[in-house]
Amino acid sequence: MPGRILVVDDVATNRIVMKVKLSAARYDVVPAVSGAEALEIARAGGIDIIIMDMMMPRMTGAEACRLLRADPLTATIPVILVTASDDVEARMQGLSAGADDFLSKPVDEVALLARVRSLLRSREEERDYHARGGDMLEMARTSIPGLSEAGGQTGFQPRPVPVDGRIALIGAPEAKWLPVQRDRLRPLFREAVSIMGRDVALALSEDRVPDLFLIEADLAARNEGLRLMSELRSRNATRHAAFIVLLPQGDSERAATALDLGAADVSYHPFPVDEIAMRIRTQLARKRRADKMRDTLDTGFKMAMFDPLTGLHNRRYGLHHLDLVATRCRAQGIRAGVIAMDIDHFKQVNDTHGHPVGDSVLARVAQVLRDSLRSEDLVARIGGEEFLAILPDADLAQVRIVAERLRSAVETMQVPLPGGAPLSVTLSLGVAMLENRENAGSEVLCRADRALYSAKDGGRNRVQLATPD
Repeated sequence: MPGRILVVDDVATNRIVMKVKLSAARYDVVPAVSGAEALEIARAGGIDIIIMDMMMPRMTGAEACRLLRADPLTATIPVILVTASDDVEARMQGLSAGADDFLSKPVDEVALLARVRSLLRSREEERDYHARGGDMLEMARTSIPGLSEAGGQTGFQPRPVPVDGRIALIGAPEAKWLPVQRDRLRPLFREAVSIMGRDVALALSEDRVPDLFLIEADLAARNEGLRLMSELRSRNATRHAAFIVLLPQGDSERAATALDLGAADVSYHPFPVDEIAMRIRTQLARKRRADKMRDTLDTGFKMAMFDPLTGLHNRRYGLHHLDLVATRCRAQGIRAGVIAMDIDHFKQVNDTHGHPVGDSVLARVAQVLRDSLRSEDLVARIGGEEFLAILPDADLAQVRIVAERLRSAVETMQVPLPGGAPLSVTLSLGVAMLENRENAGSEVLCRADRALYSAKDGGRNRVQLATPD
């Protein structure tokens, strides 16, 4: 099944009708008769979306939604509220409780299934995030404000205070609603609420992209707004923005199309400013969560490749890169050199001055090595005080010159000490060239290591070339 949906309604007929519609689309439907039962099932896990009646005895859908949002176990589950009325105040209650959408009975099947598909895509992003260790990465980044939050969409006050968010309104050239709604929305958002043309939106650079676009489906021509949204979603600068599409009242067919094309939400003319503001706030909250998830996974990717102390690539990445260079050398017939390096008497530095000073020495040596190499070269920290430099497109004479330059740069470097003379260290280096053979990466590393130990045995602070096998 593509999704597990919890249907909550105290009327059995309503549950059956909803189940028939969803089961026909091959969704797995779980029924519940009350808000309390819905909370219990949701907390047990495995629910992708909750579709809940607004008016139920003992606990309304809005009250249940607010409790769902307050619980870290259920905070990110999308919620659709359903009501028999088209009352604006009822919609506001549901949206302010944190609902993702609000549908009126009889529920339009096309609109319902489109909304379910849209929310399932968002839910799948959450699931993928957790599967890739996002929770653990958030724990590792608790020093960064906000990344240790439960992360779900929270409820809002019916009359919200101003929040952060840049909003762009895009409408038809003659649209009279644009300046009216811009002026009404501006007090509700701390950052810019602006009117934007199609061409300006398409030319936006990444640093000027709004957080959310409110786009009319029809601009100069029918469906031009939908095409614009698709275009913006395909571009690197604007693909992570949120989109709300405005449609004529009752246009459920195109609402489904907009959601399937990637709109986060749809709304209909004429729309009360409080309701559209609430929908904007909902999507801004979801965008912030998506941005945090993306940034956290990016950080995790960097953590897997980089040494946190020195900022250099770590051993895992360095050895992987060495294998890639070896493969390229065999395929293209080019030369590449490897330099294995070790800080001389580093244990003595730690024992005499303490580990904080030792860390400063490692960081300073790393910076000197990085600054002394070409952009196409790579230097990695592969052990405590051990470093590895990989130099593609270089012959032995060039690699030897570079190794001597690195040795000299470290020898002349000074690490300031608190209340004393600056500290100097030296470097021993072993040089070897990649050869056209199987296991060339591991083989050249062994030869460079042997040369390094020869340099240490020969008095340290020197460069030693590897001897042929």
